[in-house]
Amino acid sequence: MRYCKFCGADLPEDASFCGKCGRVVTQPVYGSEVQVDNSQSPVPPANRSARRPYQYTPITPANSQGAYASSANEQRYGPSSYSPGPPPPAVPQSYPAQPPLVIGNADPSQPSPTRPGRPGRRRGCMIGCLGALLLLIILLGFAFTTLQKVLAFGSAISTQSPLSTQTSYMGTSDRVNILIMGYGGAGHDGAYLTDSLVLMSLLPQSHHTTLISIPRDLWVQYPPNSGNYTKINSIYTLASNSNANPVAGGDALVQKVSLVTGLDVKYWMTINFAGFRKFIDAIGGVDVNVPDAFTARYPKNDDPSINASWITVHFNKGMQHMDGATAIVYARARYVTDNPAEGTDFARSARQQLIMKSALAKLKDWHTWFSLYGALDALKGTLYSNLSLADLAQFALKMDLNNAHRFGLANYNVLMDSSAGGQYILLPRNDDWQLIKDFIKQQLYN
Repeated sequence: MRYCKFCGADLPEDASFCGKCGRVVTQPVYGSEVQVDNSQSPVPPANRSARRPYQYTPITPANSQGAYASSANEQRYGPSSYSPGPPPPAVPQSYPAQPPLVIGNADPSQPSPTRPGRPGRRRGCMIGCLGALLLLIILLGFAFTTLQKVLAFGSAISTQSPLSTQTSYMGTSDRVNILIMGYGGAGHDGAYLTDSLVLMSLLPQSHHTTLISIPRDLWVQYPPNSGNYTKINSIYTLASNSNANPVAGGDALVQKVSLVTGLDVKYWMTINFAGFRKFIDAIGGVDVNVPDAFTARYPKNDDPSINASWITVHFNKGMQHMDGATAIVYARARYVTDNPAEGTDFARSARQQLIMKSALAKLKDWHTWFSLYGALDALKGTLYSNLSLADLAQFALKMDLNNAHRFGLANYNVLMDSSAGGQYILLPRNDDWQLIKDFIKQQLYN
């Protein structure tokens, strides 16, 4: 075993210098007969020669490589008198010296070399922003196009500007009454006879809604104070000159209905059943809860000059999905063969109310909004009113058809059957027109 004569460190047999203190060692200090206990601290064995006092040698560039080792040796073993000797040979380097690692940025004005930019993330953010911008542009374009279409629709179905109001947007506390007039339309026998007359009365603040059916066979004087009488369903045809002037026809009919009912009726809306059939098809049909089953005979074609034959139709009780043609047949079927109650005008009016209620519920369903364009096109030739689109929309939103009070003028309450010129008519009992007004006032949902 060899030891460094300067620091006492263990040395390999073939070492020419000490790896700890860096001094040159050319000869073994002790012979092989010396045994050293490696488990103890590496202190010089007792039989080593005493060291002479260390003579300080100033550190110069020539011997500076051994300065640290000498200082460390003095701390372990005390001062030594031995000369530090020449410095050990330089150990050749296999790799060039590396520049020092710099953490952070020494110059704040320069970009940090250790934190490169992230072009991928910036590029992804830019693509995301462009995508969001494109989606916003598409949505705005769709909204603008839809708004234009809705406003054009409002102008086509009303005498009023689409966004105007005649009712303070249904913000009034007064009762709002609107007469719904349904006719068959071109191609039907009696195309503009208003066979369906429903008076809707709404209290906007409470949403209380009353639906009053007015029979088409009610015998009234028209023109006023003329001494001439006709069925109430023919007034629109006469006043509008067969729909050439719908405003004149609507105004004339609401004046007569106001006189008969005692209610202040200012507003009206016409429904063309032919167009209403297309509208129901455009929204995907309607779901109607049929209260009573019945079978009826129905014209195969509305125009008997095209086909005068008849078909038999049957409706089961319960929820039924109806397309446009089926819904119109259900609403207008008159010649019932197995359930006389369903053959009355009052029953027909009630069925028409069910169809309108189902169609309105379908419009409120957001799934139907995807069919909005087709529905608006179908309604253009179906509806006409002296209320603006904004007021009609507010009326539809405020009225409560689920809890509405429904009743009609019929021969089992205030009317009686009669005839005039060989045709069937209805008159107030005892020819008392005040009886109708009092009955309606009692039945109104307040």
